[in-house]
Amino acid sequence: MSSLKIGDPELFEILKREEKRQKNTINLIASENYPSRAVREAESALVMNKYSEGYPGKRYYPGNENVDQIENLAILRARQAFSLDDSWQVNVQPHSGSPANLAIYRALLSKGDKILAMDLKAGGHLTHGSKVNISGQDYNFSHYGVNPESYYLDYIQIEKLALEIHPKLIVCGATAYPRMIDFKKFKEIAKKVSAFLVADIAHVSGLIIGGVYPDPFPHCDVVMTTTHKTLRGSRGAIIFCKKELAEKINSSIFPGLQGGPHQHSIGAIAVALKEAQSFEFREYAGQIVKNARYLAGVLNGFGFNLVTGGTDNHLVLVDLRNKNINGKEAEEVLSRAGIIANRNFIPFDPGTATNPSGIRLGTPAVTSRGFKEREIEKVAIWINEVLQKPEKAEQIKKEVKKFCRNFPIR
Repeated sequence: MSSLKIGDPELFEILKREEKRQKNTINLIASENYPSRAVREAESALVMNKYSEGYPGKRYYPGNENVDQIENLAILRARQAFSLDDSWQVNVQPHSGSPANLAIYRALLSKGDKILAMDLKAGGHLTHGSKVNISGQDYNFSHYGVNPESYYLDYIQIEKLALEIHPKLIVCGATAYPRMIDFKKFKEIAKKVSAFLVADIAHVSGLIIGGVYPDPFPHCDVVMTTTHKTLRGSRGAIIFCKKELAEKINSSIFPGLQGGPHQHSIGAIAVALKEAQSFEFREYAGQIVKNARYLAGVLNGFGFNLVTGGTDNHLVLVDLRNKNINGKEAEEVLSRAGIIANRNFIPFDPGTATNPSGIRLGTPAVTSRGFKEREIEKVAIWINEVLQKPEKAEQIKKEVKKFCRNFPIR
Protein backbone atom coordinates (compact mmCIF):
# COMPACT_ATOMS: atom_id res chain seq x y z
CA MET A 1 0.00 0.00 0.00
CA SER A 2 2.86 2.35 -0.79
CA SER A 3 0.68 4.75 -2.83
CA LEU A 4 -1.89 4.94 -0.08
CA LYS A 5 0.82 5.56 2.50
CA ILE A 6 1.94 8.63 0.56
CA GLY A 7 -1.47 9.86 -0.60
CA ASP A 8 -3.47 9.30 2.59
CA PRO A 9 -1.23 8.52 5.55
CA GLU A 10 -4.14 8.92 8.00
CA LEU A 11 -6.20 6.12 6.43
CA PHE A 12 -3.06 4.07 5.85
CA GLU A 13 -2.31 4.09 9.57
CA ILE A 14 -5.86 3.03 10.43
CA LEU A 15 -5.67 0.13 7.98
CA LYS A 16 -2.28 -0.95 9.31
CA ARG A 17 -3.67 -0.95 12.85
CA GLU A 18 -6.57 -3.12 11.72
CA GLU A 19 -4.18 -5.48 9.97
CA LYS A 20 -2.15 -5.70 13.17
CA ARG A 21 -5.30 -6.33 15.22
CA GLN A 22 -6.37 -9.19 12.97
CA LYS A 23 -2.91 -10.77 12.96
CA ASN A 24 -2.55 -10.62 16.74
CA THR A 25 -6.00 -11.84 17.80
CA ILE A 26 -7.94 -15.10 17.58
CA ASN A 27 -11.12 -14.58 15.57
CA LEU A 28 -14.00 -16.79 16.70
CA ILE A 29 -16.79 -14.81 15.03
CA ALA A 30 -18.74 -17.48 13.13
CA SER A 31 -19.66 -15.16 10.25
CA GLU A 32 -16.12 -13.98 9.50
CA ASN A 33 -13.23 -15.56 7.65
CA TYR A 34 -9.98 -14.85 5.79
CA PRO A 35 -10.15 -15.10 2.00
CA SER A 36 -7.09 -16.22 0.08
CA ARG A 37 -4.57 -13.80 -1.40
CA ALA A 38 -5.93 -14.62 -4.88
CA VAL A 39 -9.43 -13.59 -3.80
CA ARG A 40 -8.09 -10.34 -2.35
CA GLU A 41 -6.15 -9.59 -5.53
CA ALA A 42 -9.26 -10.08 -7.66
CA GLU A 43 -11.21 -7.81 -5.32
CA SER A 44 -8.78 -4.95 -5.97
CA ALA A 45 -8.75 -5.31 -9.78
CA LEU A 46 -9.45 -2.37 -12.11
CA VAL A 47 -12.80 -3.87 -13.06
CA MET A 48 -14.10 -2.10 -9.93
CA ASN A 49 -14.30 1.00 -12.18
CA LYS A 50 -16.86 -0.53 -14.54
CA TYR A 51 -20.56 0.19 -14.46
CA SER A 52 -22.50 -2.87 -15.63
CA GLU A 53 -26.20 -2.41 -14.99
CA GLY A 54 -28.15 -5.31 -16.42
CA TYR A 55 -27.09 -8.90 -17.04
CA PRO A 56 -24.57 -10.60 -19.38
CA GLY A 57 -25.40 -9.73 -22.97
CA LYS A 58 -28.03 -7.20 -21.86
CA ARG A 59 -26.16 -4.25 -20.34
CA TYR A 60 -27.14 -0.59 -20.28
CA TYR A 61 -23.55 0.62 -20.75
CA PRO A 62 -20.97 -0.22 -23.42
CA GLY A 63 -17.58 -1.78 -22.72
CA ASN A 64 -18.83 -4.81 -20.80
CA GLU A 65 -17.46 -7.62 -22.95
CA ASN A 66 -14.94 -8.65 -20.26
CA VAL A 67 -17.39 -8.04 -17.43
CA ASP A 68 -19.83 -10.45 -19.07
CA GLN A 69 -17.14 -13.12 -19.06
CA ILE A 70 -16.41 -12.51 -15.37
CA GLU A 71 -20.06 -12.80 -14.38
CA ASN A 72 -20.66 -15.85 -16.56
CA LEU A 73 -17.58 -17.51 -15.07
CA ALA A 74 -18.89 -16.89 -11.54
CA ILE A 75 -22.29 -18.34 -12.53
CA LEU A 76 -20.70 -21.43 -14.08
CA ARG A 77 -18.49 -22.05 -11.05
CA ALA A 78 -21.42 -21.57 -8.67
CA ARG A 79 -23.28 -24.37 -10.46
CA GLN A 80 -20.17 -26.55 -10.50
CA ALA A 81 -19.40 -26.00 -6.82
CA PHE A 82 -22.87 -27.21 -5.78
CA SER A 83 -23.10 -29.87 -8.54
CA LEU A 84 -26.12 -28.23 -10.19
CA ASP A 85 -27.38 -28.59 -13.75
CA ASP A 86 -28.74 -25.73 -15.84
CA SER A 87 -32.24 -26.18 -14.43
CA TRP A 88 -30.98 -23.85 -11.71
CA GLN A 89 -30.73 -20.13 -12.42
CA VAL A 90 -27.87 -18.34 -10.67
CA ASN A 91 -27.71 -14.64 -9.81
CA VAL A 92 -24.34 -13.46 -8.46
CA GLN A 93 -25.18 -9.74 -8.31
CA PRO A 94 -26.60 -9.21 -4.77
CA HIS A 95 -24.34 -6.94 -2.75
CA SER A 96 -24.95 -8.94 0.44
CA GLY A 97 -27.30 -11.41 2.07
CA SER A 98 -29.80 -8.87 3.39
CA PRO A 99 -30.79 -7.40 -0.01
CA ALA A 100 -30.68 -10.92 -1.46
CA ASN A 101 -33.28 -12.15 1.02
CA LEU A 102 -35.42 -9.06 0.47
CA ALA A 103 -35.20 -9.57 -3.29
CA ILE A 104 -36.46 -13.14 -2.91
CA TYR A 105 -39.45 -12.03 -0.84
CA ARG A 106 -40.27 -9.24 -3.30
CA ALA A 107 -39.98 -11.59 -6.26
CA LEU A 108 -42.28 -14.29 -4.95
CA LEU A 109 -44.74 -12.42 -2.72
CA SER A 110 -46.86 -9.33 -2.31
CA LYS A 111 -46.49 -7.01 0.66
CA GLY A 112 -48.33 -8.38 3.66
CA ASP A 113 -48.11 -12.01 2.56
CA LYS A 114 -47.42 -14.64 5.20
CA ILE A 115 -43.93 -16.04 5.75
CA LEU A 116 -42.81 -18.65 8.27
CA ALA A 117 -39.20 -18.43 9.44
CA MET A 118 -36.94 -19.08 12.42
CA ASP A 119 -37.21 -16.72 15.36
CA LEU A 120 -34.23 -14.43 15.97
CA LYS A 121 -33.83 -15.60 19.56
CA ALA A 122 -33.91 -19.24 18.47
CA GLY A 123 -31.10 -18.70 15.95
CA GLY A 124 -32.74 -17.02 12.95
CA HIS A 125 -31.44 -13.96 11.13
CA LEU A 126 -32.53 -10.33 11.26
CA THR A 127 -33.85 -10.62 7.68
CA HIS A 128 -36.09 -13.53 8.68
CA GLY A 129 -38.78 -11.14 9.81
CA SER A 130 -37.45 -9.17 12.77
CA LYS A 131 -39.69 -6.19 13.41
CA VAL A 132 -36.71 -3.82 13.33
CA ASN A 133 -35.87 -5.05 9.81
CA ILE A 134 -37.70 -4.12 6.61
CA SER A 135 -38.55 -7.79 6.10
CA GLY A 136 -40.63 -7.82 9.27
CA GLN A 137 -42.27 -4.52 8.34
CA ASP A 138 -43.29 -5.43 4.80
CA TYR A 139 -44.41 -9.04 5.34
CA ASN A 140 -46.56 -10.92 7.82
CA PHE A 141 -44.03 -13.18 9.54
CA SER A 142 -44.74 -15.99 11.96
CA HIS A 143 -41.81 -17.66 13.66
CA TYR A 144 -40.93 -21.16 14.70
CA GLY A 145 -38.42 -21.84 17.44
CA VAL A 146 -36.79 -24.86 19.02
CA ASN A 147 -37.83 -27.51 21.49
CA PRO A 148 -37.68 -25.98 25.01
CA GLU A 149 -35.87 -29.01 26.40
CA SER A 150 -33.48 -30.14 23.65
CA TYR A 151 -33.15 -26.77 21.83
CA TYR A 152 -33.29 -28.74 18.56
CA LEU A 153 -35.68 -27.79 15.78
CA ASP A 154 -39.07 -29.40 16.43
CA TYR A 155 -40.38 -30.35 12.98
CA ILE A 156 -43.72 -31.57 14.36
CA GLN A 157 -44.35 -28.14 15.88
CA ILE A 158 -43.14 -26.39 12.72
CA GLU A 159 -45.59 -28.42 10.65
CA LYS A 160 -48.40 -27.70 13.08
CA LEU A 161 -47.67 -23.97 12.85
CA ALA A 162 -47.50 -24.08 9.05
CA LEU A 163 -50.87 -25.86 8.82
CA GLU A 164 -52.34 -23.26 11.15
CA ILE A 165 -51.17 -20.12 9.35
CA HIS A 166 -50.71 -21.37 5.74
CA PRO A 167 -47.70 -19.22 4.77
CA LYS A 168 -46.92 -18.54 1.13
CA LEU A 169 -43.20 -18.96 1.82
CA ILE A 170 -41.13 -20.85 4.40
CA VAL A 171 -37.53 -19.93 5.21
CA CYS A 172 -35.21 -22.62 6.55
CA GLY A 173 -31.78 -21.53 7.66
CA ALA A 174 -30.15 -19.89 10.64
CA THR A 175 -27.35 -17.70 11.89
CA ALA A 176 -26.93 -19.25 15.34
CA TYR A 177 -28.15 -22.86 15.25
CA PRO A 178 -25.42 -25.42 15.99
CA ARG A 179 -27.11 -28.46 14.46
CA MET A 180 -27.88 -29.67 10.96
CA ILE A 181 -31.14 -28.66 9.30
CA ASP A 182 -33.32 -31.35 7.72
CA PHE A 183 -34.21 -29.72 4.41
CA LYS A 184 -36.22 -32.77 3.34
CA LYS A 185 -38.56 -32.38 6.31
CA PHE A 186 -38.97 -28.70 5.54
CA LYS A 187 -39.90 -29.58 1.96
CA GLU A 188 -42.56 -32.01 3.17
CA ILE A 189 -44.01 -29.26 5.35
CA ALA A 190 -43.90 -26.67 2.54
CA LYS A 191 -45.61 -29.08 0.16
CA LYS A 192 -48.51 -29.60 2.57
CA VAL A 193 -49.31 -25.87 2.58
CA SER A 194 -48.26 -25.15 -1.05
CA ALA A 195 -45.55 -22.74 0.08
CA PHE A 196 -42.29 -21.78 -1.57
CA LEU A 197 -39.30 -23.20 0.33
CA VAL A 198 -36.28 -20.89 0.61
CA ALA A 199 -33.02 -22.06 2.20
CA ASP A 200 -30.74 -19.41 3.67
CA ILE A 201 -27.38 -21.21 3.74
CA ALA A 202 -25.24 -18.10 4.29
CA HIS A 203 -23.35 -19.69 7.16
CA VAL A 204 -22.95 -23.24 5.88
CA SER A 205 -22.49 -23.01 2.10
CA GLY A 206 -18.79 -23.90 2.34
CA LEU A 207 -19.65 -26.89 4.52
CA ILE A 208 -22.22 -28.03 1.94
CA ILE A 209 -19.67 -27.81 -0.88
CA GLY A 210 -17.19 -29.64 1.35
CA GLY A 211 -19.65 -32.49 1.87
CA VAL A 212 -20.03 -32.13 5.64
CA TYR A 213 -23.50 -30.57 5.75
CA PRO A 214 -26.81 -31.61 4.11
CA ASP A 215 -27.55 -30.44 0.57
CA PRO A 216 -30.66 -28.21 0.35
CA PHE A 217 -30.94 -28.10 -3.44
CA PRO A 218 -33.01 -31.28 -4.02
CA HIS A 219 -35.69 -29.88 -1.73
CA CYS A 220 -35.87 -26.10 -2.23
CA ASP A 221 -37.29 -23.63 -4.73
CA VAL A 222 -34.72 -20.94 -3.89
CA VAL A 223 -31.36 -21.09 -2.12
CA MET A 224 -29.46 -18.00 -0.96
CA THR A 225 -25.92 -17.81 0.34
CA THR A 226 -23.49 -15.11 1.23
CA THR A 227 -19.97 -15.67 -0.01
CA HIS A 228 -17.61 -14.63 2.78
CA LYS A 229 -18.29 -17.00 5.66
CA THR A 230 -17.41 -20.70 5.30
CA LEU A 231 -17.07 -20.13 1.54
CA ARG A 232 -14.01 -17.86 2.11
CA GLY A 233 -14.87 -15.43 -0.65
CA SER A 234 -15.33 -11.73 -1.14
CA ARG A 235 -18.38 -10.11 0.44
CA GLY A 236 -21.49 -10.62 -1.63
CA ALA A 237 -24.34 -13.07 -2.11
CA ILE A 238 -25.69 -15.58 -4.62
CA ILE A 239 -29.31 -16.51 -5.28
CA PHE A 240 -30.06 -19.90 -6.85
CA CYS A 241 -33.59 -20.56 -8.06
CA LYS A 242 -35.55 -22.92 -10.24
CA LYS A 243 -35.61 -21.74 -13.86
CA GLU A 244 -39.31 -20.88 -13.79
CA LEU A 245 -38.60 -18.30 -11.06
CA ALA A 246 -35.56 -16.77 -12.76
CA GLU A 247 -37.22 -13.78 -14.40
CA LYS A 248 -38.89 -12.73 -11.14
CA ILE A 249 -35.70 -13.11 -9.10
CA ASN A 250 -33.51 -11.31 -11.62
CA SER A 251 -35.85 -8.35 -12.02
CA SER A 252 -36.18 -8.12 -8.25
CA ILE A 253 -32.41 -7.62 -7.95
CA PHE A 254 -32.11 -5.36 -11.00
CA PRO A 255 -33.81 -2.99 -11.49
CA GLY A 256 -35.85 -3.72 -8.35
CA LEU A 257 -33.30 -3.19 -5.57
CA GLN A 258 -29.90 -2.48 -7.09
CA GLY A 259 -28.26 -0.58 -9.89
CA GLY A 260 -24.79 -1.60 -10.96
CA PRO A 261 -23.33 -4.82 -9.54
CA HIS A 262 -19.86 -4.84 -7.99
CA GLN A 263 -17.93 -6.74 -10.64
CA HIS A 264 -14.65 -6.73 -8.70
CA SER A 265 -16.44 -8.60 -5.93
CA ILE A 266 -18.07 -10.96 -8.43
CA GLY A 267 -14.63 -11.72 -9.87
CA ALA A 268 -13.31 -12.42 -6.39
CA ILE A 269 -16.31 -14.67 -5.71
CA ALA A 270 -15.47 -16.58 -8.91
CA VAL A 271 -11.98 -17.23 -7.54
CA ALA A 272 -13.40 -18.46 -4.22
CA LEU A 273 -15.81 -20.78 -6.03
CA LYS A 274 -12.91 -22.30 -7.97
CA GLU A 275 -10.93 -22.79 -4.76
CA ALA A 276 -13.99 -24.37 -3.12
CA GLN A 277 -13.94 -27.19 -5.68
CA SER A 278 -10.47 -28.37 -4.66
CA PHE A 279 -9.58 -31.38 -2.52
CA GLU A 280 -7.88 -29.01 -0.09
CA PHE A 281 -11.14 -27.15 0.45
CA ARG A 282 -12.99 -30.37 1.28
CA GLU A 283 -10.34 -31.07 3.90
CA TYR A 284 -10.69 -27.52 5.16
CA ALA A 285 -14.49 -27.78 5.50
CA GLY A 286 -14.11 -31.03 7.39
CA GLN A 287 -11.56 -29.47 9.73
CA ILE A 288 -13.92 -26.57 10.49
CA VAL A 289 -16.46 -29.06 11.84
CA LYS A 290 -13.81 -31.11 13.68
CA ASN A 291 -12.53 -27.94 15.33
CA ALA A 292 -16.02 -26.81 16.37
CA ARG A 293 -16.86 -30.19 17.84
CA TYR A 294 -13.55 -30.32 19.68
CA LEU A 295 -14.07 -26.81 21.03
CA ALA A 296 -17.52 -27.85 22.25
CA GLY A 297 -16.11 -30.93 23.94
CA VAL A 298 -13.39 -29.06 25.82
CA LEU A 299 -15.76 -26.29 26.92
CA ASN A 300 -18.27 -28.89 28.05
CA GLY A 301 -15.52 -30.42 30.19
CA PHE A 302 -15.02 -27.02 31.82
CA GLY A 303 -18.70 -26.93 32.79
CA PHE A 304 -19.97 -24.59 30.11
CA ASN A 305 -23.62 -25.04 29.19
CA LEU A 306 -23.80 -25.51 25.43
CA VAL A 307 -27.03 -25.00 23.52
CA THR A 308 -28.08 -28.47 22.21
CA GLY A 309 -25.11 -29.91 24.10
CA GLY A 310 -22.68 -29.52 21.21
CA THR A 311 -22.50 -28.84 17.47
CA ASP A 312 -22.72 -30.42 14.02
CA ASN A 313 -21.40 -27.45 12.09
CA HIS A 314 -19.02 -24.50 12.43
CA LEU A 315 -20.35 -22.83 15.56
CA VAL A 316 -20.84 -23.35 19.27
CA LEU A 317 -23.53 -21.44 21.14
CA VAL A 318 -22.79 -21.02 24.85
CA ASP A 319 -25.37 -20.28 27.55
CA LEU A 320 -23.38 -18.36 30.17
CA ARG A 321 -25.99 -18.13 32.90
CA ASN A 322 -24.33 -20.83 35.01
CA LYS A 323 -21.05 -18.89 34.81
CA ASN A 324 -22.47 -15.73 36.40
CA ILE A 325 -21.55 -13.58 33.42
CA ASN A 326 -23.68 -12.27 30.57
CA GLY A 327 -22.89 -12.18 26.87
CA LYS A 328 -21.86 -8.53 26.75
CA GLU A 329 -19.46 -8.93 29.66
CA ALA A 330 -18.01 -12.12 28.19
CA GLU A 331 -17.50 -10.48 24.80
CA GLU A 332 -15.64 -7.58 26.41
CA VAL A 333 -13.45 -9.75 28.65
CA LEU A 334 -12.52 -12.08 25.80
CA SER A 335 -11.70 -9.10 23.59
CA ARG A 336 -9.32 -7.75 26.22
CA ALA A 337 -7.60 -11.14 26.08
CA GLY A 338 -7.25 -11.01 22.29
CA ILE A 339 -10.08 -13.50 21.62
CA ILE A 340 -12.83 -12.07 19.42
CA ALA A 341 -16.31 -13.59 19.81
CA ASN A 342 -19.74 -12.02 19.71
CA ARG A 343 -22.50 -11.85 22.30
CA ASN A 344 -25.58 -13.74 21.13
CA PHE A 345 -29.13 -14.66 22.00
CA ILE A 346 -29.74 -18.15 23.27
CA PRO A 347 -33.17 -19.80 22.86
CA PHE A 348 -35.75 -18.38 25.30
CA ASP A 349 -33.23 -15.74 26.31
CA PRO A 350 -34.35 -13.51 29.20
CA GLY A 351 -31.82 -10.90 28.07
CA THR A 352 -31.87 -8.26 25.34
CA ALA A 353 -30.16 -7.97 21.94
CA THR A 354 -27.51 -5.69 23.40
CA ASN A 355 -27.12 -7.73 26.57
CA PRO A 356 -28.02 -11.37 25.87
CA SER A 357 -27.18 -14.46 27.90
CA GLY A 358 -24.85 -16.17 25.48
CA ILE A 359 -21.86 -15.99 23.19
CA ARG A 360 -21.38 -17.51 19.74
CA LEU A 361 -18.04 -19.11 18.90
CA GLY A 362 -17.10 -20.10 15.34
CA THR A 363 -14.17 -21.95 13.81
CA PRO A 364 -14.00 -20.91 10.09
CA ALA A 365 -11.43 -18.12 10.54
CA VAL A 366 -9.10 -19.98 12.89
CA THR A 367 -9.25 -23.04 10.62
CA SER A 368 -8.15 -20.80 7.73
CA ARG A 369 -5.11 -19.90 9.84
CA GLY A 370 -4.24 -23.57 10.30
CA PHE A 371 -5.67 -24.30 13.75
CA LYS A 372 -6.40 -27.94 14.46
CA GLU A 373 -7.55 -29.74 17.59
CA ARG A 374 -4.39 -29.04 19.56
CA GLU A 375 -4.66 -25.32 18.98
CA ILE A 376 -8.41 -25.35 19.64
CA GLU A 377 -7.78 -26.94 23.03
CA LYS A 378 -5.43 -24.09 23.90
CA VAL A 379 -8.06 -21.54 22.87
CA ALA A 380 -10.70 -23.27 25.01
CA ILE A 381 -8.36 -23.21 28.00
CA TRP A 382 -7.84 -19.47 27.55
CA ILE A 383 -11.61 -18.88 27.25
CA ASN A 384 -12.27 -20.76 30.45
CA GLU A 385 -9.41 -19.04 32.26
CA VAL A 386 -10.26 -15.49 31.33
CA LEU A 387 -14.00 -15.84 31.96
CA GLN A 388 -13.25 -17.20 35.42
CA LYS A 389 -10.55 -14.64 36.18
CA PRO A 390 -11.02 -11.49 34.05
CA GLU A 391 -8.02 -9.90 35.75
CA LYS A 392 -5.82 -12.29 33.73
CA ALA A 393 -6.96 -10.79 30.40
CA GLU A 394 -3.81 -8.75 29.76
CA GLN A 395 -1.53 -11.67 30.51
CA ILE A 396 -3.49 -13.97 28.21
CA LYS A 397 -3.51 -11.31 25.49
CA LYS A 398 0.31 -11.44 25.44
CA GLU A 399 0.19 -15.24 25.17
CA VAL A 400 -2.36 -15.02 22.36
CA LYS A 401 -0.24 -12.53 20.43
CA LYS A 402 2.81 -14.76 20.66
CA PHE A 403 0.71 -17.80 19.70
CA CYS A 404 -0.72 -16.08 16.62
CA ARG A 405 2.74 -15.52 15.14
CA ASN A 406 2.87 -19.24 14.36
CA PHE A 407 -0.36 -19.01 12.34
CA PRO A 408 -0.07 -16.08 9.91
CA ILE A 409 -3.00 -14.82 7.84
CA ARG A 410 -2.00 -15.83 4.32
